[in-house]
Amino acid sequence: MTLTRVLFLAGIGGLVLAAPSAAQCTPDGDIQFVCGPVSPEDLVLVPDTPWVLASGMEDDGYLYAIDTRNHGSTVLFPTATYGSRPDAIFGECSRPVTGGFRPHGLSLRPGMNGRHTLYVVRHGAREAIEVFEVDARVGAPRLTWRGCVEAPAGVTFNSVTALPGRGFAATHFNRPVGELWEWQPGDGWTEVPGSEWNGPNGLVSSPDGRWFYIGGWGTLSLVRLSRGQTPVQQDSVEVGFHVDNVRWAPDGSLLAAGHMWDDDAALGQCLGGQGCDGVTSRVAKVDPERLTAEEIVRYPSNEHFLMGTVGLQVGDEIWLGGIAGADRIVRFPAP
Repeated sequence: MTLTRVLFLAGIGGLVLAAPSAAQCTPDGDIQFVCGPVSPEDLVLVPDTPWVLASGMEDDGYLYAIDTRNHGSTVLFPTATYGSRPDAIFGECSRPVTGGFRPHGLSLRPGMNGRHTLYVVRHGAREAIEVFEVDARVGAPRLTWRGCVEAPAGVTFNSVTALPGRGFAATHFNRPVGELWEWQPGDGWTEVPGSEWNGPNGLVSSPDGRWFYIGGWGTLSLVRLSRGQTPVQQDSVEVGFHVDNVRWAPDGSLLAAGHMWDDDAALGQCLGGQGCDGVTSRVAKVDPERLTAEEIVRYPSNEHFLMGTVGLQVGDEIWLGGIAGADRIVRFPAP
């Protein structure tokens, strides 16, 4: 089932966000909103809690926590109350840098007893993967900075995924050719064999670490790439739009989210704040074994939501986050 709707609807420091007015955040039929987070580019669930974390890319950027029970939002970082406890394994960065944060892709490694590890692609003051401990034992999650790993020279990261052990991988989004990089403690960064193609974007890995699933932004596809296997195996499925982020769904499928436009000029106008006419946000459900895809969301740009970048299943809803200054997350009934 594809949901196609057109809408014509018209804080910071551990703070609750000042959301748009109630009238602006009114549901439109079966489509509802989480209002407040600005340019929520990526979303991740915190296991066994009612919380979703979001990366806000507007201005210097923030990490948000969203309560799925009442859809209220708070800023987790940077604030005056975040913790700092550097881990020697991430020793490249001596201290957190809060200015010019610009968070992008997210990945959460589930831990024990309500403590997890969050990896954040950050731009701005430094190009790096920032590492935080997420304490979700009581109340809203609390973040403690543990360190960072700076990107290789000339590499700009987009998405990140945790790997078995303490390593992680990240995409270098570039056109006509980008690639995937893997970091391991003691070894540093290595380029992943067979990962060079047009615009690698979103990224997740299989639980056993044998496969990467990558958003082929430049190829309008979802790509499956082997990890640590010889010979390298690569397959893909076309989805018909530019894939941005990729997320696992509870049933073991993948949600590939992204966008499409009527002509190339529409993208530049949208990102340049000149309106997003002709841009649609899309989500496809992908079988990771058979590599089949079904589009489940198609949502035209409108006054309040401009260009989708991530689809996340939250209970019986699909949450759509986006960029270009949108001040909300769109909530669709899950098909």
